[in-house]
Amino acid sequence: MDNYNQSKKGYRLFNLYDLCHNKKREKGRKSMSDIYQDALRMHEKTKGKLEIQLKVPLNESHDLSLAYTPGVAQPCREIAKDKEAVYKYTWKHNSVAVVSDGTAVLGLGDIGPEAALPVMEGKSILFKKFGDIDAVPICLDTKDPKEIIQIVKAMAPTFGGINLEDISAPRCVEIERTLINELDIPVFHDDQHGTAIVVTAGLLNALKVVHKDIQDITVVVSGTGAAGSSIIKMIHSLGVKEIYGFNIHGIVTKEDYAQYDFFNTGIN
Repeated sequence: MDNYNQSKKGYRLFNLYDLCHNKKREKGRKSMSDIYQDALRMHEKTKGKLEIQLKVPLNESHDLSLAYTPGVAQPCREIAKDKEAVYKYTWKHNSVAVVSDGTAVLGLGDIGPEAALPVMEGKSILFKKFGDIDAVPICLDTKDPKEIIQIVKAMAPTFGGINLEDISAPRCVEIERTLINELDIPVFHDDQHGTAIVVTAGLLNALKVVHKDIQDITVVVSGTGAAGSSIIKMIHSLGVKEIYGFNIHGIVTKEDYAQYDFFNTGIN
């Protein structure tokens, strides 16, 4: 009986601590409405989240002669002789274009290129803050996959990599596959590759906790769009043998693969 009372007392104390702790957290926590308003004020104040800064001095005529004419002609000549030299003499070695058409923006959907720009700026500052990579947001006023492909290919000489962002499925898959095949720089589709990497990392860590082999587990994936299909491909390539993919029509079987172009490569 004493043990029961002590246990009950301890339970009450724990609940009291938990209640006080949660109330303290809630007191300091802002509502989503407050966050939205704070974000709006910040964006209005800064007029965006990015700016271009100089890496070289430009204080006198000699500085100008090195950075621009006549001195700039020499790196131009070197690159003209060997295109790979562009990585040695320009920002291409550390730059990424963050490209979107604004058709699948976060939880907002098809909001257009102008409205997508704050999100692409946000992704660009993540590149800079956490990877020290110079990223440029580029929002395109077209939904035509072939036109998007053409535009990205045309501007590829300027960048060291392409990050496709918030382009609706299944168009995003066609764009991603074509650019990977036709460009000589890395092409990363965040909604496919990024999501698959994060989910797979979580799965691998979970397996360590429960001491299970990846080949012995069954995985259920809810949603077989661009992200879901990429998750399936990645975990399948790592050894998961039993995978069940579900979408709004129910379970996706091998007979259905032809309807879902996402599955045409990488899944047997």
